[in-house]
Order: sequence, then structure tokens, then C-alpha cells
Amino acid sequence: MMSRSYTNLLDLASGNFPVMGPVRERKRLTRVMTVPGVVSELDDDQANSVNSDVHSSVNQDRIIIVANQLPVKAKRGPDNKGWSFNWDDYSLLLQLKDGLPEEMEVLYVGSLKIDVDINEQDEVSSVLLENFKCVPAFLPPEIFNKFYHGFCKQHLWSLFHYMLPYSANHGGRFDRSLWEAYVAANKIFSQRVIEVINPEDDYIWIHDYHLMVLPTFLRRRFNRLRMGFFLHSPFPSSEIYRTSPVREEILKALLNSDLIGFHTFDYARHFLSCCSRMLGLEYQSKRGYIGLEYYGRTIGIKIMPVGVHMEQIESALRVADKESRIHEFKQKFDGKTVLLGVDDMDVFKGVNLKLLAMEQMLKQHPKWQGRAVLVQITNPARGRGKDLEDTQAEIQASCKRINEMFGKPGYEPIVFIDRPISLTERVAYYTIAECVVVTAVRDGMNLTPYEYIACRQGVSESASSSESNGPKKSMLVVSEFIGCSPSLSGAIRVNPWNCEATAEAMNKAISMADAETQLQHEKHYRYVSSHDVAFWSRSFFQDMERTCKDHFRRRCWGIGLSFGFRVVALDSNFRKLSIDHIESVYVRSKNRAILLDYDGTVMPQTSHNKTPNAEVISIVNRLLGDTKNTVFVVSGRGKESLDKWFSPCKKLGIAAEHGYFMRWSSDDKWEVCGPNSEFRWKQIAEPVMRLYTEATDGSSIETKESALVWHHRDADPSFGSSQAKEMLDHLESVLANEPVTVKSGQFIIDVKPQGVSKGVVAEKVFTTMAESGKQADFVLCIGDDRSDEEMFEIISSAISSGILSSNTSVFACTVGQKPSKAKYYLDDPAEVINMLEALADASDPGSFTDTESDISL
Repeated sequence: MMSRSYTNLLDLASGNFPVMGPVRERKRLTRVMTVPGVVSELDDDQANSVNSDVHSSVNQDRIIIVANQLPVKAKRGPDNKGWSFNWDDYSLLLQLKDGLPEEMEVLYVGSLKIDVDINEQDEVSSVLLENFKCVPAFLPPEIFNKFYHGFCKQHLWSLFHYMLPYSANHGGRFDRSLWEAYVAANKIFSQRVIEVINPEDDYIWIHDYHLMVLPTFLRRRFNRLRMGFFLHSPFPSSEIYRTSPVREEILKALLNSDLIGFHTFDYARHFLSCCSRMLGLEYQSKRGYIGLEYYGRTIGIKIMPVGVHMEQIESALRVADKESRIHEFKQKFDGKTVLLGVDDMDVFKGVNLKLLAMEQMLKQHPKWQGRAVLVQITNPARGRGKDLEDTQAEIQASCKRINEMFGKPGYEPIVFIDRPISLTERVAYYTIAECVVVTAVRDGMNLTPYEYIACRQGVSESASSSESNGPKKSMLVVSEFIGCSPSLSGAIRVNPWNCEATAEAMNKAISMADAETQLQHEKHYRYVSSHDVAFWSRSFFQDMERTCKDHFRRRCWGIGLSFGFRVVALDSNFRKLSIDHIESVYVRSKNRAILLDYDGTVMPQTSHNKTPNAEVISIVNRLLGDTKNTVFVVSGRGKESLDKWFSPCKKLGIAAEHGYFMRWSSDDKWEVCGPNSEFRWKQIAEPVMRLYTEATDGSSIETKESALVWHHRDADPSFGSSQAKEMLDHLESVLANEPVTVKSGQFIIDVKPQGVSKGVVAEKVFTTMAESGKQADFVLCIGDDRSDEEMFEIISSAISSGILSSNTSVFACTVGQKPSKAKYYLDDPAEVINMLEALADASDPGSFTDTESDISL
């Protein structure tokens, strides 16, 4: 059933915005590169996937960087006519070019910070593309306000920073029109990307939470697109994220990327936990890389904190030195110990908590009264709302109270700078500060500590400080809830909510011996200088190349509607089983082996009543009526159930419990195909399983004659998976000397005798047919899970060993489009039944009797 959050999304995905009103059809940009033979599809606004196997004649790699805002600044021309543009040198998007290959062309797609009249948009687009290689996305005002100030700031920003809408006045309730505007805005961004993309040569790098559903729009158009996404904000724990009414839509959209990047392992771990709990996906770590298997695609998870632009900071230091700003501030705060805070005006930056900690330090350590100064620089707010207004008022009140309490002529303990300041002025403050304090209650990264460390190192040619050529020192007090905290091992980490502990940390930082602060500074500077913004972008791009290297070797299909859309990537030889083709081969063959799994193949997994219906019984009996056929049901179920269900099918062969029990017809006795055992190992394994079952709510033990199975499908996903891994190790240890195998499957741990598998059943059927002079020239083998892969695998070895002829027509078929050793697939059990019915209709019923098959053991 489609969730309510899909309201109007099918329209939105097609480019219609009924909630927002019509969007003006703009003149399209001249395409920079084209793909031979598919231009019409690119110009068609429907979500048709481009599956061309022909590479473009242009092989030059190019990267398209997509973000909410372009790295350019715009200014109105004289007389309010025209526009002038220049690069925003402080933009991360511009700085990351330093880490990309020199020969790589970089194209930017994003919006502008200013409103451009609708009649000027085409001209502005041409100027930006020609002079800056920028493609602007113009959002209509009614969409922009709901997209940016609405969904991005009210919903996503709050959610990702752990603020839940407990009431209409606190955080705001979920508004579906804001979500629709978010989707509409992402659709507009996708249109701008599509206008300039060369899908087989370009890389796409999408940035931040504003564009989290953009990967779906682009993947719908280009199945093999090489695309990465980096989230610059925190990603919340699953308990917080799962409160979003559009939680699955956003997750599935992100999973249409090839590489997803996060600043810290905590953020990545939370994302992986959400994928596990909400989508049932498990990650794997291999050779240091983390990957998520998603419909045959491996989605890379990248953990790499962003860095600072060292050259830009050093340049600003030289300017500050030249302009004597550093000397000016040294004189201004002569005889004072300066603590520095640099934050955006935001409810999550914890500025007031910092002020309260400063107040507490002055109370607890009176020696700092008249000596310690907290310079708090606050950048202008980017959001708006009552929460922000309350935060600003609270900060102003705290500053006033503390200065009145501890201030005196010539001394104010709090210097509050509430205005935009230049980088030159900021680095001058960094240079004179003994300690930087960051008390954000939640922040994605926060580069303030990195900038401070770089500035305290200085530049060798600086002459403004007597310390310029002496030992460098710095000290940090940082919140444990910010992204840069794990990389700063020498910093004093604090819980910003504990003002007393923060006050003690501040006192400790400015009281620390010079030798210790020098050692901490050296350690931090080595990290900051080597892990700069170029290192970050280079590392991300290299991982994107590695993740996408097999894109053009695999066949891809786009399936699903709206944000349920995903790409299935499969081996180039993997294809859907054609009923007409198999029927024509079936008719010509003389000796046929048909092996059928039961659950998930003949019977849907979701069916509560597992008894085969009259249609299935009829089809099986008609297949059995043809003496050329040897038909087996090969299942993990017990022999009593299978015997009862298929009692009308007298000549049907059955392999129960994955082949431990086997018979060729109902008149035959069950044969034990595994090693004779008294199952003493059960007395060892069952108590272990019972122990884990008691400790794991939602788990259960299934007891079979030949096996024990521990199920944890209904347990907590993370805890159940953890317990399964622990149990696997435990059982392998205690059963090391027993003739059994312990395997993990999908939500199960299976213990069964050695030498028992569906592959052994298949081999036995083929061998018996060959020994009786009826070597199979037609093999149909169908299954849906891991245990059936053993049947598919044995077919190749049977051909190489001569049990099957090299001319045997083999149809190994899995149910569902997923990675498999089978060559063919059918979508679901209904298609399996249709295919079997077609074969039954083509069978020769002339010799049908209830007598025993002439092939028996």
C-alpha cells in the first residue's frame, strides 16, 4: 500500500506542481555535451530512463557540483540595470576544486542568493554559464519560501539537530505542502542538471540536506549516472529520524546515489541504522570500505570530515598583519586573557550556554575577574522564527547581566560582536585568543577550531608577533556534539548543557602550562594542515570513482513509482525468462528435470495459508502426466507438511528439510540423504539457542527432524542482528567437533548436518537420470533465496563432470530481480505459476497414470 506521503508526488515527479501553481516554461540552455541517439529522451520531461550502451564520443570526465546556492556573488548594476557577478572565494564549493584532477572540468548548478526578474533569467543564465560555468536554478518565490524557510529550516534542520515538534509552537507540525514544495524545488534543480549533463562521462556531486531527493529525479532519467551525495549536517539517530512522516521517501532517494558521505562515523552509523530498521538493509565492511547492498547495487558509505582552505587562511593572516589588525587587537586586549567564540546566530549553537559558563567561571575563579575576556562573534542568522528571536533576546540579556555584574571601567568580561566581520578581522581575533570555546548543542562539522589552529600557527614571514618564530600554542574547549570533536584528540571536550563543567574546562584551558598547550597544538596542526578541504574532496572523488567503476559493465533496470523508484543492477547476462522461449525448448526436449522451491517460489512469502491451491496441484499433476518429466519440490519445510500438501500428486518427487529427506514418489519411502546421526548435537545447540531466545524478544526456535533454526525476523533489527552474530560464533565454537554446519541466512541461524543442501539434491536427481539412461537435456530450476543458489551453482559443475550434457538446455531462474547465480529471473510467484502453466499446457498427457515413475531409487 502506498503511504499517504505520496500525495501528489506522481504529479510532482512528472514536473507538475498543482499545489504551487504553474511554473513558467523557461528557455533551455544549450546542452554542453550530448549523448548520441538519446537527445529526444533527454528533452522529454517524463521520467524515462536512458539505457544507452553507446559511450559518448567525448571522453573528457567532468564533474557537476549541485548545491542549494552557487559559489558566486551577485550585485545590481548602475541605475539598477543588469547584474555583475564574481566568485565567492569563501564558498566550500569553490574551494573543493583544489582536490579534483587539474584537467577535470567543473560545472556548478544551484540557486542565487538574490531574486532575478523573470525577464532577466535567460540572460543571467547565459552569462553565468559562459563566464563562470554555473547553471542557475530559479525557484518561484512561492516554492522557495516553502522549500527553504519551510521544509528545509523548519522540518529537516530541526529534525537533524534533534529538535522534535512536541507542540505547534515548538518546532512546528509537519506540513505536507512544505514537503511538496521541497520535492518541487528538487525537481527544478534536476531539470537544470539534465539540460547540461552528459550522463556517460559526467560525475554528479550533490551537497547537503536541501537536495536529498534529487538523486531519485536524476536516477530516473539516467540509470548509470555516476552520482555522489555529501551531507554537511548531522544525521540523527533512528529514534529521532523515524518520527518524520517522509522518512522512507528520503532514505530511498538517498540510496539512488552511488556514494553517500558523512562527516563522522556517528552520523554514518545513524544512517545505516535507519536503513536497517526501516528498509531492512544490512551493511558490510570490506577492506576498510563500508557498503550497502541495494537491489544489486553497492552503495558506498564515506566517512570523511571536511577541512579548511589553508592557503586562504594564510593569505588572510598576511593581510591582517599588513593592516596591523593583529597589533591593534593585541593593544586593545593588552593584559587580558582572551577566550573566543565564533558562531552563527542559531538556536543550536549554544551561545547562551557559553555565556553562562563564562559567568560561572568568573564566580568560581575570582582571579579571572578583570583579566579574562570572552569575545563572542555572532554571524547573522540564516533562518527565522520565534525560536530564533527568543535565542537572540536571551543572549542579549545574558551579555548585559554579566557585564553589569563583573564589569568595571576599562573592563567588560563579554565583548559581543553581532555583525558580519571579514575573514581578515576574524583571523586577527583567532591569532590573539588563548582559547577558542565551541558549545554547540548539535552541529554537523564546525570549522572554527580548525581555523583557529591554523591561525595560531601563523605564517613564517609574519612580523607582528614576538611569538611568530617561537613555539606555537593553542587550546580548545569543544562540545562533544559537534562533528570536528572526534578529530581533535587534544581538545577538552565538554557537555555544553553542563555549564559548571564547561566553566571548569575553560579555567583549565587558560591555566594550562605552555609546554602542554604547545604539544596539543602541534598534534592538532599536523592533522588540520594535512586534512584540508583539498584532501577531503580528493578522497571523496576517488571513492566515487572506485564505487562507480563497474557501472557500464552491468545491466540496469529502473523499477518503482515516485520515491519508491530504484535501479536494479545485474550481471549483463541476467535477463527475464521468456515464456515463449522456454516453451519452445521444452517441447523439443526428451528428458526433463524440473526442480521447484516452495516458499517464495510457488507459494508467496506473504501468504498466511501455505497450503497449495487447486491451480498449483493441477499444474503439477499435468507436468507429472508427461513421462518425459521428472518433477521435484525442493524445500526447507518438514516432510510431514509437504507430504500432506502434495498428497494428490502421486508421482511428485519431494526433498524436505533442504534435502535431508528425499523420495521420488508417494509410493516410495523417505530416504535419509544426510549422514546417519543420532542428533546428539541438538543437546548442545538447543540450550544455546534457548539462551539467546530468552534474551532476545521477538526471536524463536524452529525444531526440525534434522535441523534447528533460530529466527529473529520479529526482533529489534539491530539487537537481533547483533545477537545472531554472537550466536553464530557461539555455536561454531561449541559444535566445532560435531558433523554439522552452522550458517546465517536472512533473519535466521541454521544448524544442520554436514553434506545436506539443495545442491546435493539437484546433483542426485541429475545423476540418477543419467544412470538410468535418461540424461536430462532440459533443466528448469527455480528458487528465491540463498539456499536455492546452491542448486544454481551445482548445474555448472554437473555439466563439467558430464552428469549433464554440454548441450543441455538449462533454465536456472531466481524469483525477483536480484544478484544471483541464476541466469534468468521472474518477478514473483504469480509469474512462476504462469510459466509452469504454459509448460503444463505444452506437455504430452497421453501416458498419464498414477503408477510409479520408472525412475526410482
